[in-house]
Amino acid sequence: MNEESRARIAELRKKFDRPLGAPEDAHAARQRIDIRDAQPRYRGLESGHRACQGCGEALAARLVTEAAGQDVMVANATGCLEVFTTPWPQSAWRMPWMHSLFENAAAIASGMEAALKHQKRATKVLAFGGDGGTFDIGFQALSGMLERDHDVLYVCYDNEAYMNTGIQRSGSTPHAAMTTTSPPGRARMGKRHLKKDLLAIIGAHHIPYAASASVAYPRDLQRKVRRAMGITGPTFLLVHSPCPLGWGHGGELTIEVGRLAVQTGLFPLVEIERGAVTGVMPLRAPRPVSDYLALQGRFKHLFADDPRALEEREHLQALADHNIAVYGLQGETAGELDADGADTVRRGGAPS
Repeated sequence: MNEESRARIAELRKKFDRPLGAPEDAHAARQRIDIRDAQPRYRGLESGHRACQGCGEALAARLVTEAAGQDVMVANATGCLEVFTTPWPQSAWRMPWMHSLFENAAAIASGMEAALKHQKRATKVLAFGGDGGTFDIGFQALSGMLERDHDVLYVCYDNEAYMNTGIQRSGSTPHAAMTTTSPPGRARMGKRHLKKDLLAIIGAHHIPYAASASVAYPRDLQRKVRRAMGITGPTFLLVHSPCPLGWGHGGELTIEVGRLAVQTGLFPLVEIERGAVTGVMPLRAPRPVSDYLALQGRFKHLFADDPRALEEREHLQALADHNIAVYGLQGETAGELDADGADTVRRGGAPS
């Protein structure tokens, strides 16, 4: 905490502290400042935007910008995050921010980074995109940015469909999920293709650091952001961000759904350096995939009285089991940093 923050908090205490039980005068009550304004934590994304209740993407962007700090610039691809934070003439961003097209956030960020380097400025560039603008439309620009070794942190907010334009399937949409362009019916049970393994593709570029994270594990997410910010060169973060509207679950279930994606093994949390897996969040006791599917309307057809439904649930369970085996996610013993312990609130906080 810097001296300015300490002075501000001291001023607030002097202004509002009073003997226990003493009445607060009306003038002081009117001037009472929200407790957030007395906290030194930096907020890159302000409240008051127009995201849906329980939006995982809004929470992810808030956590990322807090961890990244103040000396950053953002190139933001078209998508939900851009739309709900910048309804003209308003903006929820408290940092230099540029709106790009769906397909070129990485190219714009590359240009920003090159210009800053020419000016000999240390400002870090972040590129933000959804899964549509990252897995699909913007992948060419992203691959080029990584290959050219630009000093940019690219963050993909993965809500597993084109949510901004009508919940169409993307390369990130899980197998058997229902979207407006992959409806279940007589021909097939939802999307018939597998979710693209983007993290492995990014790892094949042999960049210094790439990782997956989830809004359900904020400390882990922010640790990975800080790790990436401290590295010179291209870095990448894939953040699983549940979407209540597109996934068909209540806004109050966002964190629970996000945890289950990790705890079942369907969305493993891993770290990759120069193409090699160097860290994972272990699973103490993997949960059945059905626990995750049952909370979401996009998978409700997998619980119908149809033999194909059971077959697809078994297929998804096999995919989760494969992730657990390939990444070695099964933990030996219970730990504070496994998928059950890392999200537990403890006095003094969990170890870093």
